[in-house]
Amino acid sequence: MGKVLIDLSILKHLNCGLGQVAYNYAKYYQAHAKELDFEVHLLVPKSYVNAFGNDVHYHVSREIYCTFPFLLPRFDVWHTIHQLARLTPSRKTTQNVLTIHDLNFLYEKKGKTKEKYIRKITRRVKRADKITCISNFAKNDVEKNFHPQHPIEVIYNGVEFLSPDTEKQPNLPTSGDKKFLFSIGQMLPKKNFHTLLDTMKLMPEYNLFIAGKNTTEYAKMIRKRIEDEGINNVFILGEILHSEKVWLYNHCEAFVFPSLFEGFGLPIIEAMFFGKPVISSDKTSLKEIGAGHTFFWENFEPQHMADKIREAIQTYQADPSMSISNKEYAKSFSYDKHLKRYNEIFREMMKESVQKSR
Repeated sequence: MGKVLIDLSILKHLNCGLGQVAYNYAKYYQAHAKELDFEVHLLVPKSYVNAFGNDVHYHVSREIYCTFPFLLPRFDVWHTIHQLARLTPSRKTTQNVLTIHDLNFLYEKKGKTKEKYIRKITRRVKRADKITCISNFAKNDVEKNFHPQHPIEVIYNGVEFLSPDTEKQPNLPTSGDKKFLFSIGQMLPKKNFHTLLDTMKLMPEYNLFIAGKNTTEYAKMIRKRIEDEGINNVFILGEILHSEKVWLYNHCEAFVFPSLFEGFGLPIIEAMFFGKPVISSDKTSLKEIGAGHTFFWENFEPQHMADKIREAIQTYQADPSMSISNKEYAKSFSYDKHLKRYNEIFREMMKESVQKSR
């Protein structure tokens, strides 16, 4: 049997978006590895060894492999599940599948830091035998900036099905009687959350809850504005439990997402699982992923943003079929579909690995 290594080292950051991707990969192979015609090997942090059953093989992601990657066993295929992974295969006979989520650093970083990222991605692209991207936007960005020698395939992200049965109401910093809007993401400038502050001044009938890591300077700026300007209907929740996220999606009136840089836009699909109106920026990949199911802001002027949110909510209230359509669309982004395609790619690449080793 061929051997496929899937690098899930990012599980050490379980609560970030890529950590959740890795976790869902592991759960899929826990359920399906026995059915496959190749061996599944997972590269994981030490604490995750044996966490996903006995039908997969485990390798601890160690710092020494960054310097001496040849200490790892030989694999036919190595899947690098995101572009900034620290490890790459050292053996030329190992086929490398590289998944690129985004090139946000091109727009966010400057100077030597940006150059460092460019050099790293250049090496990754050059080493890869197969490149996949999670959106056409990401694919076009890679082709324009790195000119890969192999054609790029777009495989949309899998999205974990969020069941309302798992919900748990969080401890909210205000009464739960008022209808509310919801948003989620790390509190970073690229998420553009500050545009919602003036918008919410025009929408006193709603509260807004924003969840996500809130220890950044950007988060401090937003909290200061809320306090200084007396904005009494915007609340920063910080990091929340999975069950609390489900509750917020399930009970919000609408999901708002003004992000400027996304390789995919996972939260807008998660909100659609609950049939909620989604109002989003039309930047980077969001217009592609949300097309036909999302209301888009054309600019970030507060009145326009408030009007678009009210329009979305009223439209959904008048046409219940839109909620049903959102739910069906969200279900099309399943991990089962996503990883079945990767399994096909692994089989194709194993054939090439055999030819290389001859």
